[in-house]
Amino acid sequence: MEVKKNSLKAWVLAARPKTLTGAAVPVMIGLSLAWKDAAAYIGHPFSWTAAVLCLLFAFIMQIDANFINDFVDYAKGTDDRETRLGPERACTQGWVSIEAMKHAIAITTTLACLVGLPLVLYGGLEMILIGMLCVVFCFLYTTHLSYIGMGDVLVLVFFGIVPVSMTYYVQLHTTSVEVLTASLACGIVIDALLLVNNFRDRDTDKKAGKNTLVVRIGEKATLELYVGVGIVACLMGLVFGINGHWWATVLPLIYLALHVFTFLKMKSIWEGRELNKCLGETARNIFMYGLLVSVGLLI
Repeated sequence: MEVKKNSLKAWVLAARPKTLTGAAVPVMIGLSLAWKDAAAYIGHPFSWTAAVLCLLFAFIMQIDANFINDFVDYAKGTDDRETRLGPERACTQGWVSIEAMKHAIAITTTLACLVGLPLVLYGGLEMILIGMLCVVFCFLYTTHLSYIGMGDVLVLVFFGIVPVSMTYYVQLHTTSVEVLTASLACGIVIDALLLVNNFRDRDTDKKAGKNTLVVRIGEKATLELYVGVGIVACLMGLVFGINGHWWATVLPLIYLALHVFTFLKMKSIWEGRELNKCLGETARNIFMYGLLVSVGLLI
């Protein structure tokens, strides 16, 4: 692929727009839960401004994380043009200069903070602490925690518990068992993306000393875990039915069927660049999960 250095195309590729589904889905679910429950909280009407701010913050933080990951993996030598199996990276390919990427990280981090700061008006001063934790762990993930198998835990927390619960909280200033269950289900669904990514890279990660969960538990257990996260998430969706929203329990079964098909393809391909097809399908499945849950809650 021919890409001019530091061009707009280079920055779009570095931002990895396909990963933004992972940022959007938790916010979608949190907003759907809040919209559903808003009528029950007199004096706390649904705020579209807060909704947009939550979505923008999630998008910018995801792009920030992608820039940091691109830069750090290049600096550590984890990315190699000859052995890399995943989508091409901007720094490794020379599409973006190292100095430009450093500046971009500073800009996106600052912009995320500026976009998130007004959420204090809706969720209180505790939003500052939440925002700080998001920024700190955004850096810690790539620089350290992903190398010791903690990436999956961070996905559960920062793509599940935090965005779903906090999106709901800024709207209604409360939370519930249903919201917490939905946030956990969302987190494990999105973790499937990390599982297939690390399953593809298991050999190169092992050589680079990157002890991801896949490297730790092995190939067979990873495949079992991959299909298991979809099943468990749908079982957790029973909480919606118990609360009278059976469509939010039933509709995600469409997602589960897609998830199982991707699992079978992943098992069949087993290794190499062909697994990128499963990565793309998993991103699609995650978006379908978020959409189906959200629609089910709003019916």
